[in-house]
Amino acid sequence: MSKRKPYQREVSSKWWLAQAFYSKYMLREGSSIFITLYSLILGWGVFRLSQGEAAFNAWMESLQHPSAIIFHFIALLFAIYHSFTWFSLAPKAMDIWLKGKPLEDKLIVSGHYIAFIIVSVFCLVVIL
Repeated sequence: MSKRKPYQREVSSKWWLAQAFYSKYMLREGSSIFITLYSLILGWGVFRLSQGEAAFNAWMESLQHPSAIIFHFIALLFAIYHSFTWFSLAPKAMDIWLKGKPLEDKLIVSGHYIAFIIVSVFCLVVIL
């Protein structure tokens, strides 16, 4: 066996702060933690709903706490950031060709935003 030690480059724990691209990437990946927690909170609400009106009302009351409101606000900001970054990645995932030419990236992204607005307005109309 060789006694040589292979070269291992030292990597700082703050490597992702060196470039804006990596910082945005890490922020988007970190946002998934808040999105996951928010999903679990909603799942817990469905579970409490299955237990009856009193349990569901207690869950709803717990969401009125200031820390829950702050958490939901932060989760909303991360969800918006997450959505914008996913929409900007859509042209890389959708390789659409029309008449032998690739569709422009801005048309794909704007199509996603238009669909998002239509679905959001529809949901608001149904809820209200």
